[in-house]
Amino acid sequence: MTSPPGPVARVTRHWRFTGWLLSAVWLFFLNIPFTTAMHQPQLWRRAVGVGALVVFAAAYVLIFQWARARKQRNLPIPRGRARLLVAVLLVLGLAGIPGTAGDWLTTLVFVATAGVFLLPPVEALVVVALSAATPPVASRPVPGWESESIVVFAVLLASFAMFGVSRLAQRNGELQAAQQEIRRLAVAEERVRAARDLHDILGHSLTVVAVKAELAGRLLELDPARAATEIADVERLAREALADVRGTVGAYRGVDLAAELAGARSALAAAGIVAALPQTTPPLSPDRDELFGWAVREGVTNVVRHSGARRCAVRVDPTAVEVCDDGRGPADEPTSVGHGLVGLRERARRLDATVTVARPDDGRGFLLRVALPAPEKDGRVRG
Repeated sequence: MTSPPGPVARVTRHWRFTGWLLSAVWLFFLNIPFTTAMHQPQLWRRAVGVGALVVFAAAYVLIFQWARARKQRNLPIPRGRARLLVAVLLVLGLAGIPGTAGDWLTTLVFVATAGVFLLPPVEALVVVALSAATPPVASRPVPGWESESIVVFAVLLASFAMFGVSRLAQRNGELQAAQQEIRRLAVAEERVRAARDLHDILGHSLTVVAVKAELAGRLLELDPARAATEIADVERLAREALADVRGTVGAYRGVDLAAELAGARSALAAAGIVAALPQTTPPLSPDRDELFGWAVREGVTNVVRHSGARRCAVRVDPTAVEVCDDGRGPADEPTSVGHGLVGLRERARRLDATVTVARPDDGRGFLLRVALPAPEKDGRVRG
């Protein structure tokens, strides 16, 4: 349940849905050429017009999704492939002329938006300009093709909107890359801090222990009394070093509920998850406060890493703490056990507390609950 996340940032379900919506929302412009194709008196013209429009719409959506996925991962779009895909859309639009007549010009709206999303700014501007200029220019030499200003307006409006979508996808990819780098640097910084602290604590003590042990070995036959004194010093230094290590580990592992709630608020905000956290905490004994802190840490960590949630709520009262979300939970069943839950259950056992991992009653999301025995009637806390 607490396995580390993959190297590639996961795209949220909300953004995936938004991506499909953004790619398909402009397809309503195709209703004009589609209606023209459906009213063609000749069957072959209807078939060519409708078939070309269906292929055109599918190609546009797939191209948009492919380009959006690359921007989401902060990957460049190959310029040659981008030009080819824009040309493919143009050819598919032209292929429908026998069935759509002059209304094929509507497909230029999609050619222009694809150019904006795929091509560098200068080339995209050229594509938009040509797409906007084609309707009034082409209507003059071709009989039956009427110059519709609405197509020109649609080309310009859709291109401007797609420019915003393109920048949004790019910024979202850059934000995810930055968050990944921040997490990586945070882990590296913590490792450096741990190594530095352990070196400072143990380096001197172990050096002195090694020197005194070597000296004691040489004095065993020459001066047994002094050798015994050195061995006693070695034992004392070893115990002091052990106490220092335990103190250091305790500083790393010690938690309290207020600090964990503050850390949870920061972690959930960084992950884009709406947090509902208590502003204050009830009075708790130190051991309960520490246990609740561990529960919040474990629960929120799993929400950020695995759930794909949009909301996370933490509820605290004197006898229980709950962490619940509206995501999909871990990849395994709720009853599966991860290393983090094993440690949490061990800590809970010391206070006769119970750890519950399950899905809420509505079947959506995930719930982690740590419940303690109720206080005795005289007000004392058991455990």
